[in-house]
Amino acid sequence: MPTILVIDDNPAIAAALETLFSLHDIDTRVAASPDAGLALLAREPVDLVVQDMNFQADTTSGEEGLALFEQIRAHHPDLPVILLTAWTHLESAVDLVKAGAADYLAKPWDDRKLLATVNNLLELSQARRELARHRDGERRRRSALERDHDLRGYVFADAATERVLALACQVARSELPVLVTGPNGAGKEKVAEIVHANSSVKAGPFVALNCGALPADLIEAELFGAEAGAYTGAQRAREGKFEAADGGTLFLDEIGTLPPAGQVKLLRVLETGRFERLGGNRERQVKVRVVSATNADLPALIRAGQFREDLYYRLNAIELVLPPLAERPDDILPLARHFLPDGKRLDASAERALLAHRWPGNVRELRNTIQRAALLAAGTVIGAGDLGLPANAAVSTAIAAGNGHGSVDEPDRATIEAALQRHGGVLAQAAQELGLSRQALYRRLERLGLRRDDTPRA
Repeated sequence: MPTILVIDDNPAIAAALETLFSLHDIDTRVAASPDAGLALLAREPVDLVVQDMNFQADTTSGEEGLALFEQIRAHHPDLPVILLTAWTHLESAVDLVKAGAADYLAKPWDDRKLLATVNNLLELSQARRELARHRDGERRRRSALERDHDLRGYVFADAATERVLALACQVARSELPVLVTGPNGAGKEKVAEIVHANSSVKAGPFVALNCGALPADLIEAELFGAEAGAYTGAQRAREGKFEAADGGTLFLDEIGTLPPAGQVKLLRVLETGRFERLGGNRERQVKVRVVSATNADLPALIRAGQFREDLYYRLNAIELVLPPLAERPDDILPLARHFLPDGKRLDASAERALLAHRWPGNVRELRNTIQRAALLAAGTVIGAGDLGLPANAAVSTAIAAGNGHGSVDEPDRATIEAALQRHGGVLAQAAQELGLSRQALYRRLERLGLRRDDTPRA
């Protein structure tokens, strides 16, 4: 059952509120003075405060209420506070909301509107608490992951990334092949390094080969080595990546580009640990943990006859799916700050622009953007204009900054009046329907010359 604290020196008002709330399954505590209210908050958990603005007889300035509100906000910054006041001027309301008040209600109040506001705020408060608990759990899991495993300096804050890294550390202990899938530039090789760093062969070498960066006729020689004269220009024998990775991990990036002959040989070495160098006939034995990666749709390549199905299932004993950066937005700012050189920092406009951009090039694009901005920015502070991001991101950022919401729709006077009428003048609910914060709705009311008491009634 939620708990509300009523701070009011008028026993009749306190009793009326207590009766109203109890009829709707809300537990109520009552304090007759600011000091008593603050003392109760210090010893009991409370979900919402309803406070008066004047406590001494014959006072109407509201100074006592403002002082109480500021003390509550200082010690309980996330606690919603509804102000009971005789003030009905919009200017006063705007000042109070800017100071952090959840809402204000004029005396005498409308029970229906008060309950609607209270229930809305209690739901929001509960959601915030659940979110805080969730984020606290994420922080604890992240700390444990970083403490118990070698993450190779991987920078992350998003829960989606944490799940991938936790699974990577878990599967690292096995000897099964691992397939890392995800778009270009998302950080697949770094995940492969984490698998190696937490495996039983971490003391061995970590060898990487980008299969898509070599001509098809040279990939086999790179993988398995070649004897002298095996191909034009092979004047002496050379070892391949499998021999170089013996006792460690071989990371094969862009595995979907491996030609058919190389696929056959790779399948054999995965099954037996044996292979021959190109142009040779002596069988060699290695013990290598293979981690492969691709941004391609391997099942589609199988259907097209371009990739062996049996090789796919050998490589895909365990799959780690790394989402694109746009799907792990909590990683964006930590990564951006990590890429900044010493002495440079991002201002608020740059951070908003970074969060608004979709990052089709993923982490690689973000790194290049930050490094370019750091080089070209005139001073130590990097703004949105220094990032060189597309104009549409900057426009949506400016709109989001202006209305507290990511929508490009600007509600007109009729839309605002209709929303207020539907919700009986309850600003919190009308703002939610319009996709605005309460502060943003107050600003629109002020700009349109509307007062809350002027809005049409149902």
